[in-house]
Amino acid sequence: MPTVLIAPDKFKGSLTAAQVAEAVGDGLRRARPDVHVESVPVADGGDGTVAAALAAGFEHVPLVASGPTGEPVRTGYARRDDLAVVEMADVAGLVRLPGNKPAPLTASSRGVGEVVAAAVAAGCRRIVLGVGGSASTDGGAGFLAGLGARLLDASGSPVADGGAALTSISTIDLGPARDLMEGVELVLASDVDNPLIGPKGAAAIYGPQKGAGPEEVRQLEAALTHFAEVVAATTGADHRDDAGAGAAGGTGFAALVLGAEFRPGVELVLELVGFDARVSKADLVVTGEGALDEQTLHGKAPAGVAAAAGAAGVPVVAVCGRNQLTVEALRQAGITDVYALTDIEPDVARCLAEPAPLLTRIGELIAADHLSGEAGPTHIEDGG
Repeated sequence: MPTVLIAPDKFKGSLTAAQVAEAVGDGLRRARPDVHVESVPVADGGDGTVAAALAAGFEHVPLVASGPTGEPVRTGYARRDDLAVVEMADVAGLVRLPGNKPAPLTASSRGVGEVVAAAVAAGCRRIVLGVGGSASTDGGAGFLAGLGARLLDASGSPVADGGAALTSISTIDLGPARDLMEGVELVLASDVDNPLIGPKGAAAIYGPQKGAGPEEVRQLEAALTHFAEVVAATTGADHRDDAGAGAAGGTGFAALVLGAEFRPGVELVLELVGFDARVSKADLVVTGEGALDEQTLHGKAPAGVAAAAGAAGVPVVAVCGRNQLTVEALRQAGITDVYALTDIEPDVARCLAEPAPLLTRIGELIAADHLSGEAGPTHIEDGG
């Protein structure tokens, strides 16, 4: 009986990772009724991180916290024993913007701090903070405020939320936040290692994705620079150039200021879901995400899954909506074959609207090509 481990990330805007796994698994079983399928949805630290933890047996703890523009949102975290998994996207992410209207200058990470504070108050002593998919570029100032830090202007009044307001900060009291996090292990999980400021920083690289135009990017860059200087003067340590400081609009910077350990998001998620123990029993691994492109090779879930499976000597195939990677790039990443929705359905609109039946068909193809005991045709073609 062959064993297939299905470990995909989400198809963003289309299917959750669990739904991708279910559809592919249905196809595998249809073609090979004797196959043993195990599903382990994964993520890279962005949206879907809590869902991956819940699928691995964590408990969901619901709560209400501040959304990116201050409105209360229903969110929560995943918990197992004293370990909490917090997902920034679910409380202060782009998906939480009212009416999907960007707020590049005013969106805040405050709600993330509120969720972490709630988890600590509930007895959690280890916090995994997944920071992808954020709506804010506030240097994590809101995150610190949500943990109790006081960020004050020259008159001693609290500064407003959002990246633009960082220029008003005169003094910072991190004492309450540090007291709260005393004895708590904080791990920053991200798929990017950008610094806080500069041409590869939070504002320059990710500001436009959050709705910032050229002038707003310049404004945010100046605000983040001022914030970093005040923090350095306050703490005696400068973290603006640390790997991961620019993650999530600078929330990574704030986490590092509090002593967080930076870890690649997918690496950490694979640990949380017990991937190594599962892959050791598999004959084949199926991973994937909505689009396989250059970003996939730099910290995204499929690359992480392929690396871990390759270390265990298990072959890996990928499913995706569209493949934009070359044969050489895929092979170097450890992916031996790729099945794209657009290979079997050229209508992109249908691929987006009805991906599950197409993935089920792809599951049948994977079974025929890779579980028959004979080498099947390759589906990798140079993407473009």
